Amino acid sequence: MTYTKPLVNSIVAGLQEKKGHDIAIINLSNIITAPAQYFVLCTGGSPQQVEALVDSVEETVRVKLREKPAAIAGLENAEWVAMDYGTVMVHVFLPESREYYDLEHLWDDADIQVLEDIY
Repeated sequence: MTYTKPLVNSIVAGLQEKKGHDIAIINLSNIITAPAQYFVLCTGGSPQQVEALVDSVEETVRVKLREKPAAIAGLENAEWVAMDYGTVMVHVFLPESREYYDLEHLWDDADIQVLEDIY
């Protein structure tokens, strides 16, 4: 799907806007059982930053692509927030939650691109 790449790029832009770090793009398109074509992972330093990152992604994607997530889960405690854009799932973690759930290793047979922090 040609639309998926601009979606991933808009998500990353939203995360970078609020200084999300350890951003990883996991390409799951070659894994038949995967729940999406891509996962975008990011770490925030506090529950407040996790919320700001989620808000930034939602706003950036809405402005650039006129899309809204189908669902957002986890804002109650903001330790791990998942945003469902259909072909792309966004996961924004606190450091402890990201380490505990270790999604990069769960999908280690996928192509994983780790982005350099830009701040």
